[in-house]
Amino acid sequence: MLALEDTLQYRVTGMDCASCAAKVEKAARSAGVANPVVSIATQILTLDIPHNDARVEAVERAISDAGYHLNQLRPEASNETDDMPSHLTSGYKRALWIVIMLNLGYGMIEMIGGYLAGSQALKADALDFVGDGVITFLGVLAISWSLLWRARSALVQGVFLAILGLGVLGNTVWRIFQHQPVEAELMGAIALVALAVNVTAALVLVPHRAGDANVRAVWLFSRNDAIGNAVVVLAAILVGITKTSWPDLVVALAVAALFLHSSWVIIRDALQDIAKVESSL
Repeated sequence: MLALEDTLQYRVTGMDCASCAAKVEKAARSAGVANPVVSIATQILTLDIPHNDARVEAVERAISDAGYHLNQLRPEASNETDDMPSHLTSGYKRALWIVIMLNLGYGMIEMIGGYLAGSQALKADALDFVGDGVITFLGVLAISWSLLWRARSALVQGVFLAILGLGVLGNTVWRIFQHQPVEAELMGAIALVALAVNVTAALVLVPHRAGDANVRAVWLFSRNDAIGNAVVVLAAILVGITKTSWPDLVVALAVAALFLHSSWVIIRDALQDIAKVESSL
């Protein structure tokens, strides 16, 4: 086992799913680091290299180029309270609270709209809004917590999001056999508003960015959410053209499946982090 001084840890900003973790790992490997360990639950990257290793600069540059912001953690902070990210100013935290309210608020509105329009895709997209809001909310609360309590918080997040995902998935399967009509016009209108909300959230965060990596991370989030909204709008158009609910149901199943996968990864990483910290106590 490597000594504590032979490992390097970073808090990663801009990572919220399994694909993000894979990109961070790939970037670290491209800089010559073998077996990087990324936890989505606590958003911590662990490298088996010392702090003065020549590869450190290359790793930081590669991950920054991939669109993520790194804050190096003190060795003694790994099992206690971690360093506060330098960019998390009071203004930035206020911006995060605005984003939380936008996500949770419109997520609830879109869920109601999904029921009114009979659209499972809208419900799945609403789940994404609520999930982003919950993750950001707990993330802000847990900034100064120890690694153990952040991992426990992430476990709660993962279970909560999994329950929501299973609910949307189960309801979508049930609707497959019900053949209920979908209001394509209402579905498309709500999806367009969702796109506007995502853009607004990005604009709120941009003035409080810290360096090019954070700028890119904000727009990566915005782009990914916008793509999801655009797919829902496309599904609404196809529902209107085909006069069937199948495009809506297919999109809903795909979004719910992706969300459940992310929830599973969060739960897995949280349990691993909890076990690792408890074994070191």
